Amino acid sequence: MTTQDDVLEVDSLDLDGRGVARRSDGKVVFIDGALPGERVAVRVTRRKNQWEQAEAVAVLRESPQRVRPACPHFGLHAGACGGCKMQHLDAAAQVAVKQRVLEDNLWHLAKVRPARVLRPLQGPAWGYRHRARLSVRHVVKKGEVLVGFHERQSRYVADMKTCPVLPERISALLPSLRTLVASMALRDRLPQIELAAGDTVTVLVLRHLEPLPQADLLALRAFGARHGVQWWLQPGGPDSAHPLDEAQAAAQPLDYGLPEFGVRMPFRPTDFTQVNPDINRALVSRALRLLQAQPGERVIDWFCGLGNFTLPIARRAGAVHGLEGSQALVERARANAQLNGLADRTSFEARNLFEIDPAGLQAQGRADRWLVDPPREGAFALAKALADAVQADLSDDRQAWQPPRRIVYVSCNPATLARDAGLLVHQAAYRCSAAGVVNMFPHTAHTESIAVFDRDA
Repeated sequence: MTTQDDVLEVDSLDLDGRGVARRSDGKVVFIDGALPGERVAVRVTRRKNQWEQAEAVAVLRESPQRVRPACPHFGLHAGACGGCKMQHLDAAAQVAVKQRVLEDNLWHLAKVRPARVLRPLQGPAWGYRHRARLSVRHVVKKGEVLVGFHERQSRYVADMKTCPVLPERISALLPSLRTLVASMALRDRLPQIELAAGDTVTVLVLRHLEPLPQADLLALRAFGARHGVQWWLQPGGPDSAHPLDEAQAAAQPLDYGLPEFGVRMPFRPTDFTQVNPDINRALVSRALRLLQAQPGERVIDWFCGLGNFTLPIARRAGAVHGLEGSQALVERARANAQLNGLADRTSFEARNLFEIDPAGLQAQGRADRWLVDPPREGAFALAKALADAVQADLSDDRQAWQPPRRIVYVSCNPATLARDAGLLVHQAAYRCSAAGVVNMFPHTAHTESIAVFDRDA
């Protein structure tokens, strides 16, 4: 590491929330802790031929959008928590940065510009994170246990006493969790505690590498009773998670509601669900308004998960067919449809959505509209199959297959959204009618978004 200080003018932020500056020779420097418009003194931490990484050691001219971080553990110093990257930037400015990231990706990666920029979806900036994976570390030299996120750019666990992005009741539990783990005989074999908070139930999933002795089980039960949380144990992979108290879990199931649609969604604490329930409800509502599905129309929900979009669509429109990669997940989605009285309007199917081809699209039958909500990898195979089908003119009335008139694409990665948008627009003859950001993760650089693609009949 070099100790040489440089002074640079910051132009923008990158996808990781770092300031971006250029030296006089054009070399790009990514600066932790720097904001657009600032003049900063930096210390270079890594040098490559085309770029450098650096830390801001002094801000010589502050951005008017710089704010004092609300969390005492946020910072650039050694030991600072790495869970958030943008607490030093005004919350409204964070959203504007993410909107620019989305638009830049669409244009520079795909040469696509949305006809309309949607108003950003925003919600509470604090206490929003109802899902979190907290690392656990018994530090023998310090004689204490740490529970929290990793330090910035480090595998060490941050020394956290509070976390304002977690629900207040969970943040307040961090010191007690440290004390609990420190008292357990197996404290050196407990690497992780996963948080899953539903509307009425909070579950903590303890990853343990060896069977827990009876004394440790008693300690967990006492902690759960005292603080009103359920414990689940995870001896192996996510599918091995099970409740410490089966009767308690059956009497108080973990779920969340979508009250606008009269839907309740039971889930396991290790399932993928959105971390921000307020934004998820707003996102589902917006997606359905944009989808504009009408009674009598057929909708396909690609990457349907537990039915987060499928069931509200079924409540408002007609038949919905959900596809997901796991048969076990499909069975859970069917159970959720049955629970909500929507089994007669929904169907579900398990298939590999990363290997679908034009023939696979035809096999799904005609659908008027698609809802696409893929993981970070995006939906390249699906978009490519649709583009290939359109270019080969595979529309066939006998098989009742036509390209959908409208696609609503929910994305957690602007780069893969842009890649897929390029296929839809330039090869499948769709228009990007609208796009906008969804601030699912305030104070992080994570950019969630939603886009609409239309095709003329």
